[in-house]
Amino acid sequence: MPAARRSSKKTQLHRSEPAGTRPRMPPGYGVPKHNKGLLPWSHVDDRMTKARQYWVCTVSPDGRPHSTPVDGLWIDGRLYCGGSPLTRRHRNLIANPSVCVHLESATDVIILHGEARELRAPGRALAARLAEGTREKYGYAMRPEYYEKAEGVFEFRPRVVLAWSHFPKDVTRWQLRNDV
Repeated sequence: MPAARRSSKKTQLHRSEPAGTRPRMPPGYGVPKHNKGLLPWSHVDDRMTKARQYWVCTVSPDGRPHSTPVDGLWIDGRLYCGGSPLTRRHRNLIANPSVCVHLESATDVIILHGEARELRAPGRALAARLAEGTREKYGYAMRPEYYEKAEGVFEFRPRVVLAWSHFPKDVTRWQLRNDV
């Protein structure tokens, strides 16, 4: 295969799937120094898509942590979840957008750190995807028009993701750009 094609193919793969590395952990944890055995991003994407609930951890204005399980949808590398504007989670996110999200398993681990923002006008296409996705996953949904103008729908964008299914062999860290 000519060099130009290999280069092009490698670039396309890099754009479609973020590259993982090893996280920095104390030496006693046994995390390998090499990158052999890293998890692919598709592992995170698949687990987040299939999860029924997500643990969302926020911080109150006075610095107290708050954690709640929520229903949500993982679409294009972002988590969408909602709820009443009166919830502690909603009020915390308005005051401080920093969020940690994780799944329930302590052995097949996915931990995401990033920020959430309230959607004010997500647009017709995303509103339709949210309505249809919620209907398929949970068996209920608001009409797309609700999502177009609703308060309380948040978009979470991960910046750092940690995952493993056979710790410490495959512990993997991804650092994501803002456009992911």
